[in-house]
Amino acid sequence: MEWIIALATGLGLATASGLNAYLPLLTIGIFARLGMIQLAEPFDLLSNVFVLLVIAVLAVLDFAGDKLPAVDSFFHAAGIVINPIAGAILALASQGDLATVSPILVGAAGLLAAGSTHAARASVRPVVTAATGGTGNPIISTIEDVTSLVLSILAILVPIFAVVLAIVLAFVAYRVFRRAAKIWRKKDDAVVNGKV
Repeated sequence: MEWIIALATGLGLATASGLNAYLPLLTIGIFARLGMIQLAEPFDLLSNVFVLLVIAVLAVLDFAGDKLPAVDSFFHAAGIVINPIAGAILALASQGDLATVSPILVGAAGLLAAGSTHAARASVRPVVTAATGGTGNPIISTIEDVTSLVLSILAILVPIFAVVLAIVLAFVAYRVFRRAAKIWRKKDDAVVNGKV
């Protein structure tokens, strides 16, 4: 049963890192630093004060940069690599001393969870930018950051609930994206047909 909880924690954290790579890393590092969780080696370095400071600086830069329509594209492009790697690290780190599940499988699951979440996030942002002229980006970015932080904390404290929440959020995001894309397509068709 412990390995299921550890895997749920890892997948919850990996999913959160698809929204924001640094907040889950910071969260798991702080929880480990406070002795509330045990990280698998060598990922216990995430609880080192200097590593936490570097992650905190990166989190602040990401938080600020992702709110700016021109700059957020750069962060999303970098996130294609950074977010899945963070997801794999988080999935592996959260396994503690458990060696029941293959590290390759756990790392791949974390990579996939974070990568798919980031891909969904990156595909929604251009629709929001185009529909709102960029004014909606700070709001969407803040929602992503808050969701990432809440999901990270839940993944550590209530891992099974975090996985269920991640699945529900994925479904909601999919529905919102489909609706936004449909509205945007109608708007494009109206422009092309000269109705606007």
